[in-house]
Amino acid sequence: MSYPSITDYIKSRAARVEEELARSLPGEWNVPQALRDAMGYSLMAGGKRMRPILLLAAAEACEGSVEAALPVACAVEMIHTYSLIHDDLPALDNDDYRRGRLTNHKVYGEAMAILAGDALLTHAFYAAVRAARLHGVPAERVLDVIEEMSVLAGPRGMVGGQVADMQGEQGITKLEELDYIHLHKTSDLIVFALKAGGRIGGASEPQLRALETFGTNIGLAFQIQDDILDVVGDETKLGKAVRSDEKMQKVTYPYFLGIDASRRKVEELTAIGKEAIERAAFPRPDRLLELADFLMRRDH
Repeated sequence: MSYPSITDYIKSRAARVEEELARSLPGEWNVPQALRDAMGYSLMAGGKRMRPILLLAAAEACEGSVEAALPVACAVEMIHTYSLIHDDLPALDNDDYRRGRLTNHKVYGEAMAILAGDALLTHAFYAAVRAARLHGVPAERVLDVIEEMSVLAGPRGMVGGQVADMQGEQGITKLEELDYIHLHKTSDLIVFALKAGGRIGGASEPQLRALETFGTNIGLAFQIQDDILDVVGDETKLGKAVRSDEKMQKVTYPYFLGIDASRRKVEELTAIGKEAIERAAFPRPDRLLELADFLMRRDH
């Protein structure tokens, strides 16, 4: 049997995640239809699904069950989607388009967009618990997953990074200050996804540390690549306007270092992340390593 390419792997895993997302809000629950519609509008809008795919790849690296990891993969995508809905609001980035279509508040209004984001964040915790309820993942592992999800998506993690982004962009004078924003706003949720997949797959403590190193570096590289694409990317591939950082007067890696040096930084961070995985003796690390290279080369 031939070994699927990384692009085929990404497509198949994204399709599996979307099947699971489509039925993640139980049909028998009495939920206002407007809320269902607003949640589904953003949750099912496509996108790269890279966080849940990284989570599944980490579980596979440990020879863990993809089926058992899927509920938590959905949870991380719900948290990511809620953060995008809220980021796009007029009070924050004030964006009109996301993933090639109107942003949630442009379709459903600001109040419903806020509530849809709230609902997705809360529902993520329900989804994560399904790993134990439906697939027998030991409760202690799921408890570790939920604790880390709370930390890395919350005030010490992603939300803290968003606040630093909101308050500090105009006054940033050091690259270290921009790193803080990128590491928390972007890397932390990627670290969570990788370690959650590892926990579900039964990773050892050294392997969990390797996944954290991998996620921190790959997450920062991912955000720098986003910064690069905002300058030189193709709007039709990105699904949103380019040079939005410049219009919002945001400082970025290209702002500090230029495009070429930023690209070298992406390569350097990717190499550091891959080295951590290669040293950690995972039974099946290939997909994680291929995903790192894929993210480094992506054009949208």
